[in-house]
Amino acid sequence: QVQLVESGGGLVQAGGSLTLSCAASGLTFSSHTIAWFRQSPWKEREFVVGITVSGGNTVYTDSVKGRFTISRDNAKSTVYLQMNSLKPEDTGVYYCAANAGPLIYRSSRPYDYWGQGTQVTVSS
Repeated sequence: QVQLVESGGGLVQAGGSLTLSCAASGLTFSSHTIAWFRQSPWKEREFVVGITVSGGNTVYTDSVKGRFTISRDNAKSTVYLQMNSLKPEDTGVYYCAANAGPLIYRSSRPYDYWGQGTQVTVSS
C-alpha cells in the first residue's frame, strides 16, 4: 500500500521558517516525480513546487521562488520543503503528491498518490 506522510507543519510568524517532510513507502520512490501543493479555504488547490526523480530539475511557482527550496533523498524515500521568509499568504494545508515518470506537472490530475496534508499557518 502506497503511503505519503507529510510532517513539519505548524504555526509561525511572518518572516519565519518551516521545513516540511514527505516520507513515502510502498512505491519505487526513485521512479516518481514529487510535488507539493497547497490549499487554503479561499483558494483552490495550487501547485507549489516539484522535483524530478533524480532531483536534477525543479519547478517553482512564482510566488515562492527564492524563498522555498525542495530537495529529495532517494535513499530515505523522503522529500523536503524548506520554507523561508514565510508570508501570511503561504497559509494552507500542504500536500505532497507522487507521479510515476520524469515530468513535473502543475496540474494535480496526473499525480497518482497523495498524502493527508500538513497545516501551515503564518501569522502576520
